[in-house]
Amino acid sequence: MVKIRLQRFGAHKAPKYRIVAADSRSPRDGKFLEILGTYVPTTDPATVTLKEDRIKAWLEQGAQPTVTVKNILVANKVMSK
Repeated sequence: MVKIRLQRFGAHKAPKYRIVAADSRSPRDGKFLEILGTYVPTTDPATVTLKEDRIKAWLEQGAQPTVTVKNILVANKVMSK
């Protein structure tokens, strides 16, 4: 199954995340299928960039977002509750 989830990158104590489509069996920072956006929680307010068309395409194909990614998508009006 494909999941839309966060992949951590960035320096120690300065986290940045990529929003990626990945196989549910791969590790958090492992292999992924496509980068769908970024999330930087350390800025005020948090910086989010999204490829909305690609995210919607993955959701239509049956990809499941994690809880955190779902909250980000709902906050940015890409997905409804």
